[in-house]
Amino acid sequence: MKTLYSLSIILALSFSIVSFNKYESINTKEHKSNTPIFYNSDNDAVKDNVSNEFFKKYTDLKKYKSDVMSLYKNRSLGTIWYDENEINEFAAVLYEKAKKTNDLVIPYQKEIEQLFDSSSETNLSRTDADMLLSSLYVVYAKKSNSDSKKKLSYDAMLKDFLNYSTIEEATAKVEDDGNLYDQYYKLQGVLKQYKKLEKSSKWKPIAAETPYKDLRPDAVSPTIAQVRTRLYLLGDLKQDSKSDFYDRELMDGVMKYKVRNGFKPNYILAEEHIKEMNIPVSDKVKTLMLNMERIRSISPDLVNNDEYILVNVPSYELIYVKNGKIELTSSVFVGSPLTKTTIFNGQIDRIVFSPYWTVPQSIVQNELRSKIAADPNYLAEKNMEMVNGQVRQKPGPDNSLGLVKFMFPNPDDIYMHDTPSKTLFDFEKRTFSHGCINVKLAKELAVAMLKDYPEWTQAKIDKAMAGKVENSFKLSKKVPIYITYFTSLVNENGEIGFFQDVYERDIEAAPEKSLTAN
Repeated sequence: MKTLYSLSIILALSFSIVSFNKYESINTKEHKSNTPIFYNSDNDAVKDNVSNEFFKKYTDLKKYKSDVMSLYKNRSLGTIWYDENEINEFAAVLYEKAKKTNDLVIPYQKEIEQLFDSSSETNLSRTDADMLLSSLYVVYAKKSNSDSKKKLSYDAMLKDFLNYSTIEEATAKVEDDGNLYDQYYKLQGVLKQYKKLEKSSKWKPIAAETPYKDLRPDAVSPTIAQVRTRLYLLGDLKQDSKSDFYDRELMDGVMKYKVRNGFKPNYILAEEHIKEMNIPVSDKVKTLMLNMERIRSISPDLVNNDEYILVNVPSYELIYVKNGKIELTSSVFVGSPLTKTTIFNGQIDRIVFSPYWTVPQSIVQNELRSKIAADPNYLAEKNMEMVNGQVRQKPGPDNSLGLVKFMFPNPDDIYMHDTPSKTLFDFEKRTFSHGCINVKLAKELAVAMLKDYPEWTQAKIDKAMAGKVENSFKLSKKVPIYITYFTSLVNENGEIGFFQDVYERDIEAAPEKSLTAN
């Protein structure tokens, strides 16, 4: 089932390793002190004491003391680079801009770097962290405005900097430089919403009737009223009428909810959907944070590729990007929990038409041996043969690999391929394979990948797929493939999707460990 994510979402996350490196780790770092600088204090003695302690500790910054302190002069809340308990977006943009400024030496860069790396430990109090960033701002502003004829105070320049146009400008620059998206920041925005929802008393479990019966349009049930409230809180409904009647308005809300979360797009509310709606907000918060950190595991090399394939296991989707743009999206099904699809990067070097399927010995031993013993004609009936002691299935429309496969060398011997079992793509949970990736639009993918090979006309591709002998073509330019595991993503409409933790990797992520490990 296609989640309708057009997977610009996945493109977003795949490229957002760069976006993340540019505006890194905003909200997962906690610091020792929760006391804001000069909080509501007009006491000069308090300010002097704090500043003296800071500049005594960071002696290299003493020459910027008066400029730094001028930034706090009219700030009753004290902190500049924090929103509540989190470092804000402006701090991340400042650090990135400073790193990109030629010949600018960042003072105490090691300490500042730790503020944006949730996997590292820091002893910085929030006071020291904020003042370090303010010092960095003064250094950056002094350097970047050195040639400006218009001389402004640092405080005046800071007011211009602390404007959301700064964020928009930074994001736009990323997109201009490489068609990049800000998936990390999209997730961060959703995270803030869910944290607010977590603190409120509005989120209450849906108490479904037992035994549960699927809810369909025109049904009347107390559960429907609770679902309506939940969808209103999640933004899938614009209002909460409190009605227990499954009306047109609720149908639209249910469809929106199901599409963005990767469920089959219909109006039926099954028990599994109610269970998903009842996942605690605190768990959703953890999922968002975990996936924000997973973005960092995407290879930076991806940025340099204008052609690649990306498969996201939890959303059961594939995108093919060519010339920096999405060329094709397709549903996939992946390995079962017992035969998981490996999460890794590789290089597709061959496309094989009308492939043989050499049956793995484990399948022969566990599944076929008894069938062959019971029926001497079993192999022939299944279009199989025994070659050099191995069982293989001959090419054809019923071949388990379909009409084409895509090879990328890896130690687990997994690959992508077509499948004759197209009905399996109608399932919401698509974990059916022994580890390989089954692609719904495999033929279309092959055609798209061969556009730069003029000898591979549509007629030649059709003939190769209808062959009785395997036909392997080695690509002159290997195509990178990234197999990823993201259980939450924001789509192009700004809607969050939470996908099934099919391999329980979210559950296995220990909370006390760095969330960068996935």
